Amino acid sequence: MRADRLIAILLALQNRGRMTSRELADKLEVSERTIHRDMEALSAAGIPVVAERGSHGGWTLPEGYRTNLTGMKSGEMKSLMLAHPSGLVHDLGMRGAFDDAFQKLLAAFPSSLHREAELVRQRIHIDGAGWRQPEGQLPYLSLIQEAIWEERLLRIQYRRGDDIVERIVEPLGLVAKGSIWYLVASVEDSTRTYRISRLADAAELNETFVRPESFDLAAYWEESTAAFRYNLPRYPARLRLKERTLQRLAAQWYVNVLQSSLAEDNCLIVEVEFRTLESACEIVLGHGRNIYIIEPPELRQRVLEEVRAIASQYE
Repeated sequence: MRADRLIAILLALQNRGRMTSRELADKLEVSERTIHRDMEALSAAGIPVVAERGSHGGWTLPEGYRTNLTGMKSGEMKSLMLAHPSGLVHDLGMRGAFDDAFQKLLAAFPSSLHREAELVRQRIHIDGAGWRQPEGQLPYLSLIQEAIWEERLLRIQYRRGDDIVERIVEPLGLVAKGSIWYLVASVEDSTRTYRISRLADAAELNETFVRPESFDLAAYWEESTAAFRYNLPRYPARLRLKERTLQRLAAQWYVNVLQSSLAEDNCLIVEVEFRTLESACEIVLGHGRNIYIIEPPELRQRVLEEVRAIASQYE
């Protein structure tokens, strides 16, 4: 409905600041012409939307302008009730702030939605911790976060194998992958990624740096992750197995299922990529007699040697 779209435009400008017609059109899945008509409607209703020209232009609201109109619906309220503070919020020292903000959100709900909010809370609980234990204490995370906010240089000591390497870096952002934190930083005219749990020391320096305006943290991480996966070693193999085993195999880390075809005995012939001979051997052994190795011969021989060694150990 148009009224919902006008509210969405107003809230987007209020929360994000300047936005172009194209950005608004993409966000709301309409044409730019529709956005222009909506802006005329908002202006006619007394909303002070301003069109700024130029390469950095767009639609904006006057500084300080706020609206109390939220148009909160029952479904939107229920989705917010599912928000839950993860260990990442705790790592950043923001658990208390999250709890306070959540209580203010509940207080802002209309009385007619309070019962629905309580029903959601009693019936759905999301545990974002996962089964694995977290990496442990991250004593330098708060310091790194502060350096990023203030755009100050960092001196870090990073564990690389048995060595400790010292670098002076320009901290650009933090990335959480599962429960693992990474620092993305500029050093020696390149952008690099450091796993924070491997830092032996970190200190914030007095010198500041200029953050590149064109740097996009999310885009960098996506490109970096794709390059990492592309450069991983590959160890191809052909296996015979049942379909239920294939589902378990495909869900494992470091296994890439390329293709499968049905064999005469109702089994599947599957082309896969492991990372190395060693990891392939460990994974295949984990499935016992449910996997038969067709090729390569060296993988079949390695598994056979391990099976004999296991049998000898228990005889």
